[in-house]
Amino acid sequence: MEDDWICTKCSLSLEVGKVNIGYLGEFFPVDLPRCPGCGQTLITAELAMGKMAEVEKLLEDK
Repeated sequence: MEDDWICTKCSLSLEVGKVNIGYLGEFFPVDLPRCPGCGQTLITAELAMGKMAEVEKLLEDK
């Protein structure tokens, strides 16, 4: 992983894994950094403001 992110709750390094992202009743499997202990997922500001915002707009326009 580019950055060595650490879960503040579990103090474990995040590992990339499949996460189901949902919006307006639609779910998509995505590879994202997540904690192997508690499952907390990291969504960066870049991802949230970029690609995820594009997908939200497409789903809302349906």
